[in-house]
Amino acid sequence: MIRRIFIVCGLFLLLGSAASAEVTQLNYKATFGIFGTVGTIENTLTQKGKTYEIDSTVELAGLAKVLLSGQTERYVSKGHMENGLMVSDFYQMITKKKDKVVSKEYHIDHKQKYVTKRYRKWLNGKLDKDSTEKLTFYAKDDLLTLYFNLGTAVDKKGETRIFNAVGLEKQNGQVQITVPDDREVAAYKKDLGEGASLYAKALIHQKNFRKKKGDILLAVGEDRFIYRSVIKDILFYGDAQLIRVK
Repeated sequence: MIRRIFIVCGLFLLLGSAASAEVTQLNYKATFGIFGTVGTIENTLTQKGKTYEIDSTVELAGLAKVLLSGQTERYVSKGHMENGLMVSDFYQMITKKKDKVVSKEYHIDHKQKYVTKRYRKWLNGKLDKDSTEKLTFYAKDDLLTLYFNLGTAVDKKGETRIFNAVGLEKQNGQVQITVPDDREVAAYKKDLGEGASLYAKALIHQKNFRKKKGDILLAVGEDRFIYRSVIKDILFYGDAQLIRVK
């Protein structure tokens, strides 16, 4: 009887260990030129077996909070693991501002290779708009997985790759990622500092950049997660930065 009890207890311990989740907290402070700290981003990454979930909350602070009427944003990514990388199955972006709430939901069908987007808007608590469309491109990444996969997805010096990510429809989902070679890396260190295990640059298209294209410089730590990023030349106010604080 005692032996059976030990065997059962051992099985429960093994099963419990296999089912336990690994939770990683990745928090950042956002600064913007002359305005100083403009907000925080709290990310919770939960990995359990072959699945993952990322829950990200953006809170504004100071002048940015006043100018944007206390706007808050939440991003959620859920999916599975493939070859050590997170692959998105579901992605949601929720923005709240005063009496307006906007939700964008993306469902990714990897078998048929297409993405469905549902857009909903509420005004004063009442549903004002509800539409569904099929995107013109397919992607395995969303904005969150693209960010958190970077340290594992690219590592070859001098390499430039194109990634597709849902949430970037205005540029057809495409993001160009470049890893500098030994001659180019000094310029990255000038903005990001020394000590990163990997430096990279993401090229995006945004109207609020001085140039038609905007560079996001990225520094990856030894744990393969980004610990600092710099967005260059935003309007007339200088650079924006994200600095990991946890």
